[in-house]
Amino acid sequence: MAVITLTTDLGTKDYYLSTIKGAIISQYPEAQIVDISHEITKHDILQAAFTLRNAYRSFPKGTIHILGLNPESSIDSRHVAIFLDDHYFIGSDNGVFSLMFDKKPDKIVELNLTQETDFLTFPTNDIFVKAACHIARGGTLEVIGKEIENYHEKTMIRPIVDNNVLKGSVIYIDSYGNVITNITTSIFKEAGHDWDFTIYLKQTGYTISRISATYDEVPNGEKLALFSSTGYLEIAINQGSASGLMGLDLNDTIRIEFNG
Repeated sequence: MAVITLTTDLGTKDYYLSTIKGAIISQYPEAQIVDISHEITKHDILQAAFTLRNAYRSFPKGTIHILGLNPESSIDSRHVAIFLDDHYFIGSDNGVFSLMFDKKPDKIVELNLTQETDFLTFPTNDIFVKAACHIARGGTLEVIGKEIENYHEKTMIRPIVDNNVLKGSVIYIDSYGNVITNITTSIFKEAGHDWDFTIYLKQTGYTISRISATYDEVPNGEKLALFSSTGYLEIAINQGSASGLMGLDLNDTIRIEFNG
């Protein structure tokens, strides 16, 4: 029995998601379908990459991950299947995979599957499902696609270090209002040299001067910074919304000054 995960921006209001699940069950009744998220902001490939990147490693080897985001094929965007870390990934070659992976996949194929409908607007259902079920039945990637060397590259904005100042940005806000930045543990340590520091947030007067290990190291309603399980610096409020209460939003700048 194969595990097939779904990550999309479809939401749950419409019939689209149930159509995909019905197609999987029709083609491979033994499938174990797992929803990772269907609340990705519409067309936001960075958010989709962040979400699946931090989820897929918890699944068993051989899991097949369908990524249904901006799936329509075009001159600049192919449909691909990827094998990496003993997992399979199927989606549009729109740059999302370059944002997700830190290393080159073991194999990439450009899908050559034909769909059995004249409607070209729903390849997640008509092509990605077919590819996933083929793999779930033990099929190889070479049967459903032509091997290619690389996928489309997109670069995530990286933190900038200027003297004793580290500037990052907000890349994700979770459902609790926790604000996740693009500043990793390694970048923070390399820039800071274990010096004292002050984190300056968007709103005047909001600063943080230490890294917490857990949320409850500060009183309820108090702001904090920690490195979450994602490995990125997170700004949070214990039992509150950092995004809502401090006015933080996607792409906002986070400035850290080190007192070296």
